[in-house]
This record gives sequence, structure tokens and C-alpha cells, in this order.
Amino acid sequence: MGLTIDINTHPYLFSDVCDTQEKERFVIDVTGLYHNGVCSMESVFARLDCAGIDRCVLSPLDLTTEKGKWMTTNEDVKMLVEKYPERFIGFASVDPKREDAAEVLERAFTEQKLHGLHIFPALQNFDPRGDYMESLFEICLRYDRPIVSDCGCSPYPGLLTKYAHPMLWEETALKHPKLRICLTRFGWPWGREVCMLMLKYRNIYTDTSIVYLDDAPQMYHQMFCVDMGPKWIDRGFRHQVMFGSGDPGLEQIRQVNAVRALDFRASTIENILGNNALEFMGFEKEMRWVND
Repeated sequence: MGLTIDINTHPYLFSDVCDTQEKERFVIDVTGLYHNGVCSMESVFARLDCAGIDRCVLSPLDLTTEKGKWMTTNEDVKMLVEKYPERFIGFASVDPKREDAAEVLERAFTEQKLHGLHIFPALQNFDPRGDYMESLFEICLRYDRPIVSDCGCSPYPGLLTKYAHPMLWEETALKHPKLRICLTRFGWPWGREVCMLMLKYRNIYTDTSIVYLDDAPQMYHQMFCVDMGPKWIDRGFRHQVMFGSGDPGLEQIRQVNAVRALDFRASTIENILGNNALEFMGFEKEMRWVND
């Protein structure tokens, strides 16, 4: 059995970085996760072990122009990766509307050794088709770093869903065919649009961090076997779907078990749970390369 990698995790409430009441209150106010609270690192690793997750991709969030501060910084993620290199892979965040966005991202890739860019257009309040994105795309291409963009319905309150539609990314996928782009949550409720994009553009990926309304197994079955043809992923998209939890907010063990319960080939399940993330990030099959 291969590695299980969570491509979409946010350390906002990890005790090593959320270490003041002010930080905790800010995270809770932005995310609406009032039932969560700060999570000790021991609890973080216990949850990962329980779910059978080997590695998590940690993504911070730069809310400089909207909120005047970060919700976990690139430097925080760098520290977590250096402290726990056997469990974490670091991605960067940048607010595209800040004047020094290109410099922040370049520093994240060169000095902080982060492996990709995670953006959240609906929460950061920007249109991903804006001209300000081109310099960030060029930096990602120069360093062969992928982009994860939060798409579809988010559990966080007060977001403009118009910036979460997956079709906002078609022109970028066409213009930059070597830029690997993950549109999270299967773009739900626009899952068929994401399938269309993956069919047309090999550089488009997605993940499983769908906000489920009943429970994860029922939601995944409805999404992947009813709303889509039962063989769409197994035959058409088996190399473009990755496991992502969107943690905090959804339970990783339920999502891993729901993926394993899908009626797909064993090799497809293995691709979703880990192999596709390795390809997306540009890593070899062995994780010793990850934090080089």
C-alpha cells in the first residue's frame, strides 16, 4: 500500500502556531469553527495516525488586504515543516492584491523552501482572472511549483461564492498548460464543470475536501457514482483526483474511509490517496525527496 497524503490541510489551530487567545479568536471569527478550538500537536498526530495519513500539506493564509493580518504565516509553516519533517509538507500563501505579492511568493519558494502556492479567492476576495495573478503564475512556473485554489462551497461564513466557481480557471489552464492547478472540493456544487475542465486540460486536478451534507460516504457515493457516471473517475480522471480533507472543520478519518469505500479499482484508490499528490507536487515516488 502506498502513502496517504492529505493535499489540503490548514494549521490555523495547531498549538505550535496558534499560541495566543488573540490568534485563536481571529481564526474562529474568520472560519466560524467555534466548536474546534486550539488542537495540541499530540492530538494532531493522533488524528493523522487514526486516519492512516502519512503526510499533510500545510497551507497558511494571507489576509493582509482584507483583514490586515495573516491567519498562519508562511514562516509558521516553514517552522512546522522543519520541526516535523516526517509528517508535513509546506505550501505558501500570498494575498495577490498586496503590492509585494511577487516578492513574498519568491521568498517562500527560495528562502522558506515551500513547495506550492495555496490561494483562497472567495476568502481573500479577489477574482483569479485578474492581471495581478500573472506574476504569481510566472513564479510558480519558474520554480515548478503547483497551485491549489479553494473552489466550490466552503464551510466558512461570509464568502462571495462568485470567486469560487471553477470555470474562472479555464483561461489560465489554457494559457499555462505546464502550470499544475488543483481546484479543491471537486468544485461542488459544480462537479461536472470540474470534470469538463479535467477532461480538456491535463494540468487541472481536484481533491475530495467536499463539504458533506449528510455524511462522507453518502456524499462521496452521490457525487462520484450518481451525479457522475460510475466509471468517470476510474477510467477518465484516476490520475487527477487527490485526497484532501480541508481540515480543520471536517474529520479526516471519515473522509479517508469514505474514499476507501468507493467502488473503484484498488490502483485508483491508491492514486487518489497518495500517488496523484506526489505527481502534482512534482515529487518522486519516494518521500525522501520531499523536504530536500
